[in-house]
Amino acid sequence: MLGCRAFRLLKGPALGCRILSTSAVRAQRVFKEPFLNGTSSNYLEDIYQAWLENPSSVHKSWDIYFRRVAAGAAPGEAYTPPPTLGRSSSFAAQSVSVSAQPDIKTIEDHLAVQAIIRSYQSLGHRSARLDPLGILSADLDDTVPPELSLNFYNLGEPDLDKTFLLPPTTYIGGNKNELTLREIIKRLEEVYCQHIGVEFMFINSLNKCDWIRRKFETPGHLSFTPEEKRLILARVIRATRFEAFSAKKWSSEKRFGIEGCEMLIPALKTVIDTSSSLGVDSFVIGMPHRGRLNVLANVCRKPLEDIFCQFDSRLEAADEGSGDVKYHLGMSHSRINHVTQKTINLAVCANPSHLEAVDPVVQGKTKAEQFYRGDNEGRKVMSILLHGDASFCGQGVVFETFHLSDLPSYSTHGTIHIVVNNQIGFTTDPRMARSSPYCTDVARVTNSLILHVNADDPEAVTSVSKVAAEWRSEFSKDVVIDLVCYRRAGHNEMDEPMFTQPLMYKRIKQQPTVLDQYSKKLVAEGIVTEDEYKAEIEKYDKICEDAYELAKKQTVTYNRSWLDSPWHGFFEKRDPMFLPNTGVEISVLEHVARAISEPPEGMTIHPGLKRALRERHELSEQHMANWALGELFAYGSLLKEGCHVRLSGEDVERGTFSHRHSVLHDQNVDKKTYVPLNHLFPSQAPFTVCNSSLSEYAVMGFELGYSLTNPNALVIWEAQFGDFANVAQCIVDQFISSGQQKWVRQSGLVLLLPHGYEGMGPEHSSARIERFLQMSSDDEHHVPSENWQIPAPDQHLMPPVTEACQSCSATTAKFVFTDHFAMQQLHETNWIVANCTTPANLFHILRRQILLPFRKPLVLFTPKSLLRHPDCKSPWADMLPGSEFKRYIPESGDAAQNPKAVKKLILCSGKVYYDLVKQRNAVGLASDIAISRVEQLTPFPYDLLKADLELYPEARIEWVQEEHKNMGAWTYVQPRVNHLIEIAFADRLHKNLTYTGRQTSASTAAGHNATHLMEMSLFMKQALTVS
Repeated sequence: MLGCRAFRLLKGPALGCRILSTSAVRAQRVFKEPFLNGTSSNYLEDIYQAWLENPSSVHKSWDIYFRRVAAGAAPGEAYTPPPTLGRSSSFAAQSVSVSAQPDIKTIEDHLAVQAIIRSYQSLGHRSARLDPLGILSADLDDTVPPELSLNFYNLGEPDLDKTFLLPPTTYIGGNKNELTLREIIKRLEEVYCQHIGVEFMFINSLNKCDWIRRKFETPGHLSFTPEEKRLILARVIRATRFEAFSAKKWSSEKRFGIEGCEMLIPALKTVIDTSSSLGVDSFVIGMPHRGRLNVLANVCRKPLEDIFCQFDSRLEAADEGSGDVKYHLGMSHSRINHVTQKTINLAVCANPSHLEAVDPVVQGKTKAEQFYRGDNEGRKVMSILLHGDASFCGQGVVFETFHLSDLPSYSTHGTIHIVVNNQIGFTTDPRMARSSPYCTDVARVTNSLILHVNADDPEAVTSVSKVAAEWRSEFSKDVVIDLVCYRRAGHNEMDEPMFTQPLMYKRIKQQPTVLDQYSKKLVAEGIVTEDEYKAEIEKYDKICEDAYELAKKQTVTYNRSWLDSPWHGFFEKRDPMFLPNTGVEISVLEHVARAISEPPEGMTIHPGLKRALRERHELSEQHMANWALGELFAYGSLLKEGCHVRLSGEDVERGTFSHRHSVLHDQNVDKKTYVPLNHLFPSQAPFTVCNSSLSEYAVMGFELGYSLTNPNALVIWEAQFGDFANVAQCIVDQFISSGQQKWVRQSGLVLLLPHGYEGMGPEHSSARIERFLQMSSDDEHHVPSENWQIPAPDQHLMPPVTEACQSCSATTAKFVFTDHFAMQQLHETNWIVANCTTPANLFHILRRQILLPFRKPLVLFTPKSLLRHPDCKSPWADMLPGSEFKRYIPESGDAAQNPKAVKKLILCSGKVYYDLVKQRNAVGLASDIAISRVEQLTPFPYDLLKADLELYPEARIEWVQEEHKNMGAWTYVQPRVNHLIEIAFADRLHKNLTYTGRQTSASTAAGHNATHLMEMSLFMKQALTVS
């Protein structure tokens, strides 16, 4: 019977009363109104909605029925037989009395036809001929849905020549309003069951579904002009011959070609052509390794000689970086689009072998470019993502990235996804690789249009590519093109696929290429001649040969020529060794303090927040800053200087520990908010703070991509707890820590990772400092810019220290550091790792990120309990002009007054400093034990530590940490301190750094607070022992 969902559309008391309460009455309704059944409910919704908008748009029988129901007709008495239904094509129309009894068979047939049309729209893709090999069904189900058979609707051969009025939910009739059932099915088969499978009826928007139906059902949508067909052929030739040329020249090299899916190149070019005609002029592309070289050559038009040089292992890069394999490289290139004659920019992002890792990076880069160009609707900048079938359905980052697509602070207003569906993952059969029917089902969750297409049909591929670009432009929504193809070689050209897929590859060997098939088709149609076809092939082959000869003449390569995110003009006129002062005038601090301490008029804020703002005001009156003020001062001062600040992550608007409160919420009005940092100065830069979805992998990758676009923006990702950053370990390992060395790509991304042991258990204590330090690129046995100075008579500087001279006696040589030592270290490091203990240091290190003449990622471990610690405050004087970031903070108390009497020098980093000072003072050892802080762990502050060691010649040196011995900074600090002592303090009595802290453990922290306190008590007691 008609479900309640249908009746919710049939509004009004007369219609609503049709939902009857007794089974007897329901049975009577089914008998008298047989079309009110569950299978018809969706159709009734559509037809009723159309009747409400325009009664003349539906068949007269439906008009009469809805009018009678609205007038209160009893069940079974509201409809009359439709005057034109069920007639033979040669049968003249007859008048039918409104009061005549209905022909139940005619009504059922009429409704069945509507259901058939809807079934093809919903399920036709499951019967489409998508596999070029004819082996598998793309949905892994070889059965034909029963809803696509006439028998399912009690229809048969005699009904095929009956004429039926077409409903407003289909466009197969073109300019005709009625067709025979035979013609209806023929046209539906042509639209939905040939080489294109349109999956769209799950989309919960009548407008979008109607748009799709119009695009595909309108007769002639697959028609191409001779010129268009010749263009398709030329593109297939280029894609095919590039692979053939590469295979011939480098037969034993891995290149991950796209043989079997050559139509990827024309598909991409069609997407770009159509989008360019619709106004897009910048394309950010992410893709795995398969087909990358072909895309770079034939889509981006990277000079072929540059690509061919990558096959020559003898060539070395003449600039920085160690490079990457050729099928991981990216590029950025502007060129004329020959179809639209418009200038476009194409940026292909570098990507590791982690196939889908680049997805959120591309989205972040795209979002940033849209933001800085004021492209609020994505009309000028768009993203294109290429995928493999196995990775698209198998890797979780795909799902995470899709879920960013409609979030206001992350949406790129529609991405075009192209899946190179080889129907195999390395060696894994798709039936073993996914639980869903299609590899593209992940896209259904965001109501994305999904277009499956046989990749051996060039015109079908070109058609869906054009529609995909138009869909993205029309609705700013994602769309997926599923290129169902095959892989002519194995996983790579050296792999043997017959081991695991013997039957598939026997079939592949027999399969003609798409170029062979399409060229024969066009020759047969008279579109091109055989000679024209051969001439086009010879023309491109000559282009490849000429480029090959140029490549052989190259003597070096340049990693920088593969840069995917160039910063034009950023490095010019900058002294690479000069760092401007990071302090600011007191007037700036005062202005920012007032703005962030006072709620706007007319806004009711939470009483607890009032107290927090009042505390800010009181601290400002004293010219003091807690952690939140130090952070907000950094942001506010940068905004004043025109630097955009973007802070993203889980719960960052308030802050996990309720310290930031960067967004104020009215307690009485929903969605009424106020962002104080956006109301500081008339011409300030914007401040973007956005709570993200509950994702680390995708969101960190997104912010990395965002940071690649504009070096003059401070882009920050904050973890809810530092422990959770390991969910995004791939982004850290493959992009952030190594991106500059592999791809000469700088990034100033900041990671804020809350870290500290406070008895909160193993998942809320450690940001895994040791892992970040292990990935630091500095050598524990090398001090950058180190020199030996002979004291007398000529003060001659010797060359940098080698292993041979590390044993030189300190009595004959003096170890010194150059004035540019700190900046030289920053140049050479792959990133900066810091664990700050004061608000002023936080302020300076954040501002330093922007003022540096280059960009390095910053991994910053942030506190939790220190956010409100009474001793963790900084005077404003520490943030004024002349002040700076302190890489190392030496002891400044009683022990520093008589350093030669100090018995122990404790080195530490982070929150444990405050615990040590408290306990040291409690036991009266302030003169015996000096405690110094290493604020910047990477690069290691050798120069400042050396100066501190010179003050305490008799002291034992001990590293104290709250982390376990196999964690924290111990294994990083120990060899560096010992190396410094060895080369600079050879005569020192205490030459080795000792350890105090928790013992080794598999778990980062104890699960019980009592155990936590006991462990802390033990290592504190040991640390404060001087005997």
